[in-house]
Amino acid sequence: MATKILVTGGTGYIGSHTVVELQNAGFEVVIIDNLSNSNIGVLDGIEQITGIRPAFVEGDVCDKTTLNALFEAHSDIKGIINFAASKAVGESVEKPLKYYSNNLVSLINLLDMMPHYGVKGIVFSSSCTVYGEPDVNPIDETAPIKVATSPYGNTKQISEEIINDYIRSGAAIKSIILRYFNPVGAHPSALIGELPNGVPNNLIPYLTQTAAGIRKQLTVFGNDYNTPDGSCIRDFIDVVDLAKAHVVAMRRMLENDQTEAVEVFNLGTGRGLSVLELIDAFQRATGVAVPYVIGERRAGDIEQIWAEPTKANTVLGWRAEMPIEDTMRHAWAWQLHLQNK
Repeated sequence: MATKILVTGGTGYIGSHTVVELQNAGFEVVIIDNLSNSNIGVLDGIEQITGIRPAFVEGDVCDKTTLNALFEAHSDIKGIINFAASKAVGESVEKPLKYYSNNLVSLINLLDMMPHYGVKGIVFSSSCTVYGEPDVNPIDETAPIKVATSPYGNTKQISEEIINDYIRSGAAIKSIILRYFNPVGAHPSALIGELPNGVPNNLIPYLTQTAAGIRKQLTVFGNDYNTPDGSCIRDFIDVVDLAKAHVVAMRRMLENDQTEAVEVFNLGTGRGLSVLELIDAFQRATGVAVPYVIGERRAGDIEQIWAEPTKANTVLGWRAEMPIEDTMRHAWAWQLHLQNK
């Protein structure tokens, strides 16, 4: 019998790709999502790719009544992957209370119910933003946690502290915390990808919409940073590579009794790429021009950060493999798919 996994925020960008990889790996998946930043049609894409339509509950993880009903209906859930969070740095600066209430209450509710329903472990979707502006790059898991540069980043720091405190208190669960760098791209099938509601907050969907003529131009937030071309540097990781790491983490957490109660892994490529270099990579990979202008710096942005992923490579046996040009081609194919629907 397949092991059942709950994926919160499972119709979202990273969540949907992770559901695909879980189902391809033989797990049974239940999704809960309030569809605040996703679309129910994502389930069709998941089903087309895998041949399986995951169980779906439309609801908010912040609502305990909804969560209790879900766990009562699926009492054999063994693991959780938690993507239920608001995630835009810029928006978090403007709407901090939305981020604290959504991102923290959802996690607390899940942790509170796990022992009661016999759920063994939770894979938590964290972020490299917990490192703040790093002193050196690349950055590994031993780097100090700094004062967050945005409320979004702070919710990730606090969430990690909540998980650690709860497990230290004696809760009989495990957790693997995955600190993502910058997920980009789409599934190679072009059947699922990043699909924000309204004006995108993230770089790649805004870039592809600009390339498609939906947006007039892309704004690069600042070209006066202390980097080779003046734009911010990030570690852009393909979303399918990222999704596969969650499958590996889940197996480790559920199947290996010798692991520590809480483990932390950086998920990145180990290569820093500037925003201007990424635009150039997209244009080279697709042959499509992207009109852009240089704007003011954006509040909350870190100047440069990229991963030292050796721990994930060696302990998890996971590695980011997709070349950035292929990632950009997949992102563009997804944009074209959306236009042709």
